Amino acid sequence: MSFSHEFELLLRARYPLIYIPTQEEERVESVIADSAQRQGNRAVYTWDFVDGYQGNPTDAGFGQRNPLQALELIEQLPTSAPAIFILRDFNRFLEDVAISRKLRNLSRLLKSQPKNIVLLASEVAIPSDLGEVVHVIDFPLPDLGDIRSEVERLLAATTQPLTGKDLDDLARSCQGLTMDRIRRVLSRAIATHGQLSADDVELILEEKRQTIRQTQILDFYPARENISDIGGLDNLKDWLLRRGGAFSEKARQYGLPHPRGLLLVGIQGTGKSLTAKAIAHHWHLPLLRLDVGRLFAGLVGESESRTRQMIQLSEALAPCILWIDEIDKAFAGIDGRGDSGTTSRVFGTFITWLAEKTSPVFVVATANNIQSLPPEMLRKGRFDEIFFVGLPTKEEREAIFSVHLSRLRPHNLNQYDLQRLAYETPDFSGAELEQSIIEAMHLGFSQNRDFTTDDILEAASQIIPLARTAQEQVEFLQDWAASGKARLASKHSTLSLRIQRQLQQPD
Repeated sequence: MSFSHEFELLLRARYPLIYIPTQEEERVESVIADSAQRQGNRAVYTWDFVDGYQGNPTDAGFGQRNPLQALELIEQLPTSAPAIFILRDFNRFLEDVAISRKLRNLSRLLKSQPKNIVLLASEVAIPSDLGEVVHVIDFPLPDLGDIRSEVERLLAATTQPLTGKDLDDLARSCQGLTMDRIRRVLSRAIATHGQLSADDVELILEEKRQTIRQTQILDFYPARENISDIGGLDNLKDWLLRRGGAFSEKARQYGLPHPRGLLLVGIQGTGKSLTAKAIAHHWHLPLLRLDVGRLFAGLVGESESRTRQMIQLSEALAPCILWIDEIDKAFAGIDGRGDSGTTSRVFGTFITWLAEKTSPVFVVATANNIQSLPPEMLRKGRFDEIFFVGLPTKEEREAIFSVHLSRLRPHNLNQYDLQRLAYETPDFSGAELEQSIIEAMHLGFSQNRDFTTDDILEAASQIIPLARTAQEQVEFLQDWAASGKARLASKHSTLSLRIQRQLQQPD
């Protein structure tokens, strides 16, 4: 249901108090004015603290610097006169007992009158005593059609043609920005070189990074890693490669739904975060990183508001990859937290969105401790698949060494004994293998020579792998995966062989 349709439905149903959290004050007021015309040409009166009422039929400026007086005007107008009262930034006054009481009195009165009060605010902040009488409706960011119309309007002003594909790419790159920001960044592009072109996408992406930084919830993460940078994990890579075109219009025509996401569970340092970056790069989608800790704030209701903002922003940027690193730490032990249920409400909002979202936001969540995750997170329907990423096999360790050394020493890779390196580093994770190479480079650099296979093995001998220091946790994860609760990311892992042997044993 579109915002206009839902808003007009609330007008007809005589909802007295409508709360709209948005940063786009000018655009939402324009949409409200259009809706007012369609609803019998209702009068629209707009109030703010500095200038009072605009459009007031009796006295412009009425209620200036007096929010209580602004509410009193609503009672003074004829009861049969249909009207919409837009009160800007009124959330700042809701804690005042006189304002709160007056709004509750008005909510009773307006049920029998064709009048509605619209509270505009930059965020949701509703006191508990007003919770039952205020209805919150979200105002979405501009959709692709709105953005395309704005781009075409600016193109008409420059008398410059732009082909269909370039126009679509430019409009799509603007998704996730407010209309004001879109106008500013496109005007900046025109002022820079006198026209709009497909090359302006990078300028728009920089504006998008700025917007996301200001939210302090999501990070716009540069993704330069390739699928080929992942050593091993053949099952996982095959699964991802099959879905490379699943976000295309061709896939929609075929009847495919948008991919939902992945949960990657496994031992630390085995390439889970690297996989998230590689997915975004391979699928040519923006990568947004969510630090779940940033969702939680001190004020009542603010954490839930930030969660809704995160969802709205990621959906506006869709198609995109939403990367949630170490999600197990964010929602561990939610039932026992003494935060008045804030964590439970945030978690509930998040997993409901995971299950019901229809937007092309591909969620990649990583977890190290499966015991900490609430069971609701693992239920089918939240993610397309749950993969277990275990310790690399000898063949995979050889591939990991090859990936790193090919990047660091592409011209003399054949001087390194990859098979020996893989054989001598059992129980090492990918991160520990990389660290052994870095330590070997320090050794060679300090002696003014290139590092060798022996240097890497010497460095590896000084590293105690996590598989030994956290043996119980590793064994628990392996037993959990072996029980069939997750799909194995590697085709030929030791765990795969162990499961095959279990299946071959007679009952």
